[in-house]
Amino acid sequence: MTSQELILMPADNVRLSNLCGQLDQHLRQIEARLQVEISNRGNQFKVVGAPASVKAACALMQKLFETTEKEELTSESIHLAMQDASIDAILDAPEEPNQPVVAIKTKRGMIRGRGANQQDYLRKIVTHDINFGIGPAGTGKTYLAVACAIEALQNEKVSKIILVRPAVEAGEKLGFLPGDMAQKVDPYLRPLYDALYEMLGFERVEKMLERGIIEVAPLAFMRGRTLNDAFIILDEAQNTTTEQIKMFLTRVGFGSTAVVTGDLTQIDLPSEKMSGLRQVLDVLKDIDGISFTYFGVRDVVRHPLVQRIVSAYEAYEKNAKAPKA
Repeated sequence: MTSQELILMPADNVRLSNLCGQLDQHLRQIEARLQVEISNRGNQFKVVGAPASVKAACALMQKLFETTEKEELTSESIHLAMQDASIDAILDAPEEPNQPVVAIKTKRGMIRGRGANQQDYLRKIVTHDINFGIGPAGTGKTYLAVACAIEALQNEKVSKIILVRPAVEAGEKLGFLPGDMAQKVDPYLRPLYDALYEMLGFERVEKMLERGIIEVAPLAFMRGRTLNDAFIILDEAQNTTTEQIKMFLTRVGFGSTAVVTGDLTQIDLPSEKMSGLRQVLDVLKDIDGISFTYFGVRDVVRHPLVQRIVSAYEAYEKNAKAPKA
């Protein structure tokens, strides 16, 4: 155990109140995540705990206090600040040489990976032709892949973006859907559209879709094609069959980059069918030129409750598999 004194300047009561939160809830949030004890009198803080935790807490509080000059802190912003600071990586792993930070410029500004795992994911996409992002909801797998695709297109590294999803119902029977083929598959592809609209704007995306620069299609439409000079994203790959994912991976042509994302805890295939994603992780694990990034509950960047929900399900499933005494 060690302790460290921290004095935050200027001694502005409004900013200090913003940092600490109502009834010191922000300090309690930091304490719970970092396993430290924080006490203060005015702008003088004392942090007690394990050396790495104390160091991380002091650096985080300094950064948050600087933020209070321009914005009101919330529980969510505290959570995201800890993700950005790679708090868990600092606590769990020895220090590694600094890696370059990957930043992607889009219409909504610069997009950077939150935490070490997302940064590593972005670096791998830049340097590998085929990439897998595996993990629970809310870890940014698809969002960051779409951002990389847009940057590659804008920098003329590829000539088109192809976004693909298997059209599998998430535990519901949707029955007959009216309309043409595009209208039938749109509900399955909506998350990909949402990311595109946010990063490029609605009108620009619609024009690119009309010109075929961006193509959004169900996985079945990929059969028989060879995709050259394209950035291809296969989303929700846990719902591919073993035949489908093999078919998809063998479509990748020269000058193309492929990103495959999925969550092995949310497979919607019939129980008798094996997930292609589950199989391919074993088949391709030792192949050069293919990268794998595994996200966990600590990488969730949605509402803090999402992180707790994912963690609770992981614990429940682990207990369910444990042998009974």
